[in-house]
Amino acid sequence: METILTSKTKTVVIGPERPFTMIGERINPTGRKLLAAEMAAGNYDRVRSDALLQVTAGAHMLDVNAGIPLADEPAILAKAIQIVQSVVDVPIAIDSSIVAALARGLEVYEGKPLVNSVTGEEERLEQVLPLVKKYGTAVIGISNDETGISEDPDIRFAVAKKIVERALDYGIPREDVLIDPLVMPIGAIRAAGRQVLHIVRRCHQELKVNTCCGGSNISFGLPLRPPLNAAFLTMAIGAGLTSAITNPIEPEIRQAIMAADVMMGHDENCMAWIRMHRPQAAADSQNGRRERRRRAR
Repeated sequence: METILTSKTKTVVIGPERPFTMIGERINPTGRKLLAAEMAAGNYDRVRSDALLQVTAGAHMLDVNAGIPLADEPAILAKAIQIVQSVVDVPIAIDSSIVAALARGLEVYEGKPLVNSVTGEEERLEQVLPLVKKYGTAVIGISNDETGISEDPDIRFAVAKKIVERALDYGIPREDVLIDPLVMPIGAIRAAGRQVLHIVRRCHQELKVNTCCGGSNISFGLPLRPPLNAAFLTMAIGAGLTSAITNPIEPEIRQAIMAADVMMGHDENCMAWIRMHRPQAAADSQNGRRERRRRAR
């Protein structure tokens, strides 16, 4: 059960026996007025810098969204994808609710991207799945349909199962469908975390598919969000979550994901953890020796 995604030069493999895949969320104008205004005006400087910052921070992939009201989303999304691919080498999740924008993004993308996304709504399935098949991509299936988002996790799982089965009908292999269990704000829905863990476990055990979610949604509306997001992602990884769209720049999130990889046995000999933290450990040790010498004088 491995999902293989590529850029021009790099391959990322998502799977339950692989290290967790972190997809950078920041190239998204939703809630970022300055970024939205710049992209609408044809200024992609912030897109470039956000791409570089996220990859430097450890993102394995980047989500690229151009959902700007009253703007030419297909053209802006295509340009943003080209800009991102010119400055970093990681694969991209092409993110839009507009099918024409997804199509334009797929036309310009170099490699095998992740399409974000398709829902269980019949019209959406009939529009997006043929695109996924045509371009040989992978796709995120979001577990809601015409009835909305159910608070019953078993109903959301049934929608996920429907998406997987419909994808198979189109000739899209199971490994190219990632299910998004839909993370709701825990400040509004007390059981939101448990709902997601339940769906993720069933997707892993019964559907045999990989999973992805918007990792930051869990803490929406609450103060001090990064520790909440980090705790949620750690628990979700333990339940079988294999990727998430989140903010790699937040150190709490990055460290929680790396620690989860260690605990899941996906960081062989803990080498990634050691490489990340040995310089700081060495500096702390050196500072400690200096302090002891100073006190001994």
